[in-house]
Amino acid sequence: MADLVTIIGLILVLEGLPYFAFPKTFKAWVARMLEFPESRLRVFGLISMGFGLILIYLARHSGWLAG
Repeated sequence: MADLVTIIGLILVLEGLPYFAFPKTFKAWVARMLEFPESRLRVFGLISMGFGLILIYLARHSGWLAG
């Protein structure tokens, strides 16, 4: 359970970073994203999720990042 809470906390930190560090640039980026077709956003989301799953697999099963 502690791992889950840690992961959620890390996600929140990473998600909040652009809002805090680059608010003006982030707002402009979001405005441009509204112009993208939904299909492009779905592909981007799918690629991001796939990359995340690959990182999780490597971290958990291959000894990569093992200390």
